[in-house]
Amino acid sequence: MAGISPRTCATWLMSELGLYSIFESSRDSKLLCLQRFVRLFAYGASTLILALYLSSLGITDAKIGLFMSMTLWGDVVISFILTLFADGLGRRRILTLGSVLMTASGLVFTFSGNYWVLVAASIFGVISPSGNEIGPFKAIEESILSQLSTPGVRSDIFAWYTLLGNAGTACGMVTCGWLIEWLESLNKWTAAHAHRFIFGIYAFLGIVKLILAMMLSDNCEPEPPKQEYQKVIELNEIEIESLLSSSEDDESAPSHPAPPPDSKPLPPIPKKKHSILPSISSKSRTILLKLSILFSFDSFASGIATASWITYFFTTKFSLPEGTLGNIFFTTSIVAALSNLVAASISKRIGLLKTMVFTHLPSAIFLALIPLPTRLFPAVMFLVLRACTQNMDQVPRQAFLAAAVLPSERTAVMGLVNVVKTLSQSGGPLLTGWLAGMQKFWIAFLIAGALKAGYDLAMLKMFLGFKPREEGEGAQDRRGEAA
Repeated sequence: MAGISPRTCATWLMSELGLYSIFESSRDSKLLCLQRFVRLFAYGASTLILALYLSSLGITDAKIGLFMSMTLWGDVVISFILTLFADGLGRRRILTLGSVLMTASGLVFTFSGNYWVLVAASIFGVISPSGNEIGPFKAIEESILSQLSTPGVRSDIFAWYTLLGNAGTACGMVTCGWLIEWLESLNKWTAAHAHRFIFGIYAFLGIVKLILAMMLSDNCEPEPPKQEYQKVIELNEIEIESLLSSSEDDESAPSHPAPPPDSKPLPPIPKKKHSILPSISSKSRTILLKLSILFSFDSFASGIATASWITYFFTTKFSLPEGTLGNIFFTTSIVAALSNLVAASISKRIGLLKTMVFTHLPSAIFLALIPLPTRLFPAVMFLVLRACTQNMDQVPRQAFLAAAVLPSERTAVMGLVNVVKTLSQSGGPLLTGWLAGMQKFWIAFLIAGALKAGYDLAMLKMFLGFKPREEGEGAQDRRGEAA
């Protein structure tokens, strides 16, 4: 039996990792992935120090939790408005506006230390308390990527999109940690001043993202609806058939015969009015409702154990410096990033839903175990084990949601899902801040782990056997509703 050549192995590996898919993707797809890396780099840097910065200003744990919750509430309003009208006003315009808000928030945090001014900047701007996505970017970018990719390679594109985001978070955290330690080693730099310098970098990265958003092409905008085109084709076929039958019956008839007395002219083709409001089919609304309920439980648990709270927990319990914290979360973020490629390969074999559940459930268990050890090494071990499968559900979840609704609905649906998730997540920091103030920080991890495990089991029960909707089925739904 002939052995497998190295070239064949390399080809298989590149296909499994989705390298062919990302290399052959469009320029806009690559720009979107690069934007996500830059954005998550900024989020990772700010998340590592957010709770520590607020604490250095003399703000209590309860008020820190309130700050994070109000940040998420502001994101709900901003994201809901921007994503709801994104397709009508222009996706590139919304991405550009979001970049401006991100830059403005970074500048306010750089030059102000007033609690309520920072609250206002976080509500009306873009500041991530969790290290994860915040603002209108993710929903719009995922909708564009879904439009620019075919179903066969979509999971690969989402995998690299998610991987680069996690890699950006990891690089941002480790860079921030060691940069702060170096700045604090200088005589004239206090912790608060070093933290503000990081937010200055955050504002600069917002400008970089603004430039990348302006480089996107018209292909990122929504495709024109196909329903009007189908009506024109049907009408043309009727006219052609009528003309052919007339010519066969009487070749000598005048070129412009008079219409019969009782005939009626064909109605004009109705022109669809342009609207900035999205339209969602009834079947998609049902799916959206179910997913929103399930995602709300998972997001509330994520809000209880945000990255900012976890870094604060390790700092207060084990007295870790920022550099060590950066190394730990760099490791966990890189592990989480690489796991996305494995998730894309697994989903091709066992399906999207099973990949979501069977990879996310172990991370929920490890999350609940993090606060139990009294020594640093076991706690870090549980944190790393959690990272191994923490984000493996993201790629199949993105592909699952994109396949569950019609292409014209993706931006609105993904935006609404993100709003529900952020709104649910906003209550988590309040609970954690209250528990931390009572010296019961460890209970927050147990609650978060239990909620996430319940979400996984409920997701499996409600959507096991669900078949993604095809575009043909979606067209039938549209025609049925129009009738």
